[in-house]
Amino acid sequence: MVIYTVQPGDSVYAISQRYNTSPQDIILQNQLENPDRLVVGQALVIPIDTIRHVVTAGQSLYSLSRGYGVPLNQIIQANPDIANPNMLQIGQVVNIPITEVDKRTIDVNGYAFPNISDITLRSTLPYLTFISIFSYQVRADGSLVTIDDQRVIDTARQYNVAPMMVITNILEGGSFDSDLASTILSSQEVQNNLIQNILNTLQAKNYSGLDIDFEYIYPSDRELYNAFLGRVVGALRPLGYIITTALAPKTSADQQGLLYEAHDYPVHGRLADHVIIMTYEWGYTFGPPMAVSPINEVARVLNYAVTAIPPEKILMGMPNYGYDWTLPYTPGTAARTVTNLGAVNLAADVGARIQYNTTSQAPFFTYYDANGRRHIVWFDDARSINARLGLVNRFGLGGVSYWTINTFFNQQWLVLASMYNINKIL
Repeated sequence: MVIYTVQPGDSVYAISQRYNTSPQDIILQNQLENPDRLVVGQALVIPIDTIRHVVTAGQSLYSLSRGYGVPLNQIIQANPDIANPNMLQIGQVVNIPITEVDKRTIDVNGYAFPNISDITLRSTLPYLTFISIFSYQVRADGSLVTIDDQRVIDTARQYNVAPMMVITNILEGGSFDSDLASTILSSQEVQNNLIQNILNTLQAKNYSGLDIDFEYIYPSDRELYNAFLGRVVGALRPLGYIITTALAPKTSADQQGLLYEAHDYPVHGRLADHVIIMTYEWGYTFGPPMAVSPINEVARVLNYAVTAIPPEKILMGMPNYGYDWTLPYTPGTAARTVTNLGAVNLAADVGARIQYNTTSQAPFFTYYDANGRRHIVWFDDARSINARLGLVNRFGLGGVSYWTINTFFNQQWLVLASMYNINKIL
């Protein structure tokens, strides 16, 4: 696999000729809705295992080996027609094999809403270890707001993907609620009722485990939350269920803020089987424009996380979306959520060039709308995905977790599969 950045004057046909592949493969793998309308700066995944290199003046097999990072003996073996490896002619074609290093096997989780389309679900499941269906909302009495999840559970098991039940402290008709969490965490009776309802659902629906995603917990409830986790683990683990928790992206143990303070990394790392760190939303709906998941910020979180949680338990959060902000940014105004494919199509519609920020390792572009207002769009492409997935090896993590998989972005999975094998536990 090669990641190619579109240049001025490029066409799908010309790129396919350069890499000795078919235009149709490029179109299909990159979900190109209008192949005649490439965007300068757009990243394309080229599904090949060999690059055709045309020799220029002064080049040798040795220099090609260094330039492509491919061992010299592999290039020689891939070009048996080259009689003298020490003598190349200008214009001569040399086949450069793309070497595939030994790939680690990692765990991959994908959060999904129950309304995920069947085609998106079935297209994504081959790349997942777990699918976490979002979500069962916990009521103040320990009962659960049920969801229509059986189709997703049954389909997941057909693909040997473990379905995970997700519980949240989201208030019915609202959002994450601190008071609701406090009510649950303060009452042993409510917790006993909740745990029994969780067990009933796990068994009735044929779930493999539980993901606990309690957010915006009052700092004063930190120890109560830790104790609750202990009770859940004590009830579920003896029955063979997997327990996962979702944590805010902290850079230190004492990080201030309602989102962070009650999330005790060492305790979660000790109790849970897997810990999902939500390493996204630096760029968010009501915040200033920036990359959703800048690699420099993600690395800061992981630098702390691996000191508090066994790295093999950590699943690094991966976003599957971007945002479109109106400029100049005014605090309190909302950005518009865009899909990664939608961002590229928007760039094509408005005639923008896609740029790439090397600090955050993320693509972006600017444009003017029909009313003359300037916009900036940050999103993900194969380059940013490739860069961020490299952190899994760098920090020795157990894997990754995607929010969400409800829209299918093929580049996401092509890059993942080129770098790692996906663990299947069923």
